Amino acid sequence: MTATTPLEALYKVYLQCRNVSTDTRNIGEGDFFFALKGPTFNGNLYAADALKKGAIAAVIDEEQYKTNERYLLMPNVLEALQQLANHHRRQLNIPVIAIAGSNGKTTTKELIREVLQTTFNTFATQGNLNNEIGVPLSLLKLTSETEVAVIEMGAKHRYDIQFLCNITEPTHGIITNTGKDHLESFKTLENTRKTNAELYESLEKTGGTAFINIADNDLLQEAASVSKKITYGKLETADYFGKIESFYPLLSLSYQTGASSHPIHSKLTGKYNFENIMAAVTIGKQFNVPDEKIIHAIESYQPTNNRSQLLQTGSNTFILDAYNANPTSMKEALENLAGIPAEKKVAILGDMLELGEASHEEHFALVKFLQTLHLDKIILIGKEFGKVHDAVMCVHFTTTVDAKEWFSKQHFENTTFLLKGSRGISVEKILP
Repeated sequence: MTATTPLEALYKVYLQCRNVSTDTRNIGEGDFFFALKGPTFNGNLYAADALKKGAIAAVIDEEQYKTNERYLLMPNVLEALQQLANHHRRQLNIPVIAIAGSNGKTTTKELIREVLQTTFNTFATQGNLNNEIGVPLSLLKLTSETEVAVIEMGAKHRYDIQFLCNITEPTHGIITNTGKDHLESFKTLENTRKTNAELYESLEKTGGTAFINIADNDLLQEAASVSKKITYGKLETADYFGKIESFYPLLSLSYQTGASSHPIHSKLTGKYNFENIMAAVTIGKQFNVPDEKIIHAIESYQPTNNRSQLLQTGSNTFILDAYNANPTSMKEALENLAGIPAEKKVAILGDMLELGEASHEEHFALVKFLQTLHLDKIILIGKEFGKVHDAVMCVHFTTTVDAKEWFSKQHFENTTFLLKGSRGISVEKILP
């Protein structure tokens, strides 16, 4: 008789649980608790509380906390969570679409989910649970009824995407783009590019399918050895070709299938969302979702959470794209603002965080770029912009609170504003 391995024992408990939880603050009856550790906390200390609140079992990695059989002792709780997720994923013979990239991952994921769920029982990463904890938790939400999964993958260090692919084992993948994100840890754009490309390496090994923006030469080059490739974008040589029809106030585009042109009028703002929408169209087509369902799904999608939202207050329009920012996404948003046919245009920009040693150089470069745009007003917020703001005509504030106080006393009319900055700056708080 074959002995049960620790992983098999975990999986037996998992199959009986209601949900996998790592936080006793929201644990429920029938949950399976994993006592994770962090720099400032030790989940082992809360395992007993989890059981009292109704968890069926708790995974721990410190022996002194194992007082009965409901505590499952493992060498490392996080590794146990990851191994369990991979084991569960292997039980499911379904397409798993991985999404990596510097900008637009979450919006692309949401659009793909909207399209696929018109036809399939679809699971997609909730929020931005896209790291070494979030990805396993996402996989463990897949059930026997799930027909396709869309898993977002974030990275801050080399080999992060490779690691997440080893857990997820994707059958399909897309890299939205490569930009200057997390330079504090990546150090160089080349490291960012190589890390994202780890998704292609995974697909190459498994014979998976890569979806590639045909206008991105770097991605095409990185994916050269992937045997199954589907291209999309603004070049007619793409497998799925589309073009922007208009981008203000909201983005409209059309895509071709044979001799037919299919218009899409989205609720997203910004030219930079063209590729995100085309990615969703392409994946929908590859999964045989009818055109009318693809179009309806994308047109129905309402952006939230400070991502590509268009808000109207009186005669003023606010382009709210303030969930996060890096030099690449900031420049794209500013180019979009500069190109719109608005009477008056104002940029309200917060610091770009997590740039490390490149912070001063990148903020200065952005300020120099602002000089070329001929905007009616520029408002900069944060300590990093404070070091370089003298290079451009602008109003500068150290904090968003100070900026909001000033903004509330102004009398703007018929003005279009771009609000963009890193999450830690919370530029959206300026909104009236």
